[in-house]
Amino acid sequence: MHIPPRVLTVAGSDSGGGAGIQADLKTMLALGTHGMSVVTAVTAQNSLGVQGAWELPAEAVRAQFRSVVDDIGVQAVKTGMLSSAGLVETVAELLAGLRVPVVIDPVGVSKHGDALLAATALDAVRTALLPTATVATPNLDEVAQLTGIRVEEEADMRRAAAAILDFGPRWALIKGGHLPAGRDDSAVDLLTDGTEEHWLRAPRHDNRHTHGTGCTLASALAAQLAKGDTVPQATAAAKDYVTGALAAGFRLGAGIGPVDHGWRWRGRDAH
Repeated sequence: MHIPPRVLTVAGSDSGGGAGIQADLKTMLALGTHGMSVVTAVTAQNSLGVQGAWELPAEAVRAQFRSVVDDIGVQAVKTGMLSSAGLVETVAELLAGLRVPVVIDPVGVSKHGDALLAATALDAVRTALLPTATVATPNLDEVAQLTGIRVEEEADMRRAAAAILDFGPRWALIKGGHLPAGRDDSAVDLLTDGTEEHWLRAPRHDNRHTHGTGCTLASALAAQLAKGDTVPQATAAAKDYVTGALAAGFRLGAGIGPVDHGWRWRGRDAH
């Protein structure tokens, strides 16, 4: 009997299915792992934005986590939307007791500009959550929120990574997808532990349907770590998967559609 690697996502639900828990579980399945979930919040969300969000009580989050970890066990964990300081602190305390890779996606703002993290929670992310991370995966807006550093060109990414690493994660993955296209029109990310540097480049795709990109990348990274990859190996594989998903993103509703988590199954070529 083959038992796939087990990966846990601790994040909010996206009723539109493009991001959050739903994107995480689709990604984990697509990459050959068994996804499990701790729901931290329920959102009313579609292609146009977030119409409402309801945070779950800390005791519900703690109970879900213990239920999964104590019986089934996990080989990697990924966190997403943790909307309040109380939830951030609860999850950080739970993660501190684990001895498996942890990917922290410090979700601050949705694709549509909706705030998903209270300003009062930022200190808890910096002091409690990021120190638990094997890899932290902020985008440039989240870097600015957490560090005050505005990344305006590729050269600024080193300084941003150093500032994130100062909060305690073992590795920082600074996602440069929001930068203007460079000379080679590529999307560049920087992965570093302060000593090693890995610059990851992939072609940009002219596709506005990008909902769920950050959740998908972090989940793919956690899935690869659960399968035994090193952090650089897992990051390269996750970047390849999300690039294909971005290329195959499709229209849903009247706004921004999701990336395609099943692009490999559908035989689409991302390149």
